[in-house]
Amino acid sequence: MWSLPASDVVLYGLSLVALTAQAMTAALAAGKRSMDWAGVCMLGCITALGGGTIRDVLLGHYPLVWVQHPSYLLLTAGAALATILIARVVHRLNTAFLVLDAIGLVVFTMAGCDVAWQIDPSLPLVIVVVAGMITGCAGGVLRDILCNDVPLLFRAELYASVSIVTGLFYSTGFGLKLNDELWTALTFVLGLSFRLLAIRYKWEMPKFVFDENRR
Repeated sequence: MWSLPASDVVLYGLSLVALTAQAMTAALAAGKRSMDWAGVCMLGCITALGGGTIRDVLLGHYPLVWVQHPSYLLLTAGAALATILIARVVHRLNTAFLVLDAIGLVVFTMAGCDVAWQIDPSLPLVIVVVAGMITGCAGGVLRDILCNDVPLLFRAELYASVSIVTGLFYSTGFGLKLNDELWTALTFVLGLSFRLLAIRYKWEMPKFVFDENRR
């Protein structure tokens, strides 16, 4: 997703795994709605790469991530199409994909923060955190919209909140000039643990329920 020094090869590898996982889960969503193969392929690419694309457009960062790295298009399209052949097997791996999705959320959030800093190191903290959140969450929003669902981001489940906390923790540490490698590892552990605990214990944000007929 972004340019990494050699010391961050592990995170880069996790980002590729996350891209693949997001493309495959999007393909399953497409299959449940009887989309054709082209639709499956497009939804997989949009879900996996949409967050980074929206971030780049909003920040004026060009070339776009998948234009700069066409291999990401091949990876996500290939993963989505492969899911068609192994859909029954993939469908049974729900827990594994929840973990992979959590990894993707955390890694993409950190990637978005990094890209914002690369564009302008003097950007306000709020912009850096929002860039991270968009990178981590916007692809799933696009998937749900295209599948005619209420986006997960706008429901009660803790998802965007995990991204915001991850981005804040990550950005604050680098602002304090702490050890880069250690802080990256700590951020990854924090964000992943937060998301998995939210899934396990069904932590939710308060809901806003408005009934105009009630007084």
